[in-house]
Amino acid sequence: MWIEQTDQGVRVRCQIQPRASRTEIVGLHGDPPRLKVRVAAPPVEGEANEALIAFLSKRLKIPKNRFALLSGQTAKFKEILIGGARLGDVFAKLSVHADRKR
Repeated sequence: MWIEQTDQGVRVRCQIQPRASRTEIVGLHGDPPRLKVRVAAPPVEGEANEALIAFLSKRLKIPKNRFALLSGQTAKFKEILIGGARLGDVFAKLSVHADRKR
């Protein structure tokens, strides 16, 4: 599953595509599925990671300081923990486009 509730919050498994024309959710991708997100920032010095967290923070209306990058600092596959979040809230706001599988 690309999203799960943990004791600390919600864990989201992502695949990012840096240097996109715009930052957006594409949908679910791969096996196991991950939330694919295109980010406009380049994968240089953590810029793509920062852009991903800023985008998710704005979309979910959750402060950036509640996001933690658990794995994938230099990879396209990432795991993000959203501290104190609830699965239903995060799922509803991210799955608008995640129902499309590519």
